[in-house]
Amino acid sequence: VVGALLGLAGTFLIVTKGGGLAFDARYAFGYAMAAVCALLWSSYSLLSRRFPSVPTSIVTWFCLATSVLSLVCHFLLEETVLPDGPGQWLAVIGLGLMPVGAAFYAWDIGVKRGNIQVLGAASYAAPLLSTLVLIAAGVAEPSLRILAACLLITGGAALAAKSLLM
Repeated sequence: VVGALLGLAGTFLIVTKGGGLAFDARYAFGYAMAAVCALLWSSYSLLSRRFPSVPTSIVTWFCLATSVLSLVCHFLLEETVLPDGPGQWLAVIGLGLMPVGAAFYAWDIGVKRGNIQVLGAASYAAPLLSTLVLIAAGVAEPSLRILAACLLITGGAALAAKSLLM
């Protein structure tokens, strides 16, 4: 629990830029949808853990359903803007195959067969890794706040994994 809280604190530093929480009523619908997504994802993870005999290949069907629902929402809520050129098309395909597709398979395997506490604590690394990529790309600046977030997230994951080492 302490490891997860340390990871959460590090993530909080990244997401809030060290300035605390500020909710803008204009984005209330987005906040509500984020909360719904968090509940759906945590429910999926807990259910997946309870039914380890369900093969990971079922994730393919979940991804297909998500794709169909996303396409419907896109046509209802967004303006279509197609990728411009082969590089952008490859980026879209790459995003679908790796962070979206492969990540779901890895998560399912981790939830069913891995240490759930370590997996939960390590999941806080996502915003940290995204921030480090932005720094490497020159879009964000390195700072002491990012260093503190790195230490909190890494320390939290190490603390959560401590039971694996003993």
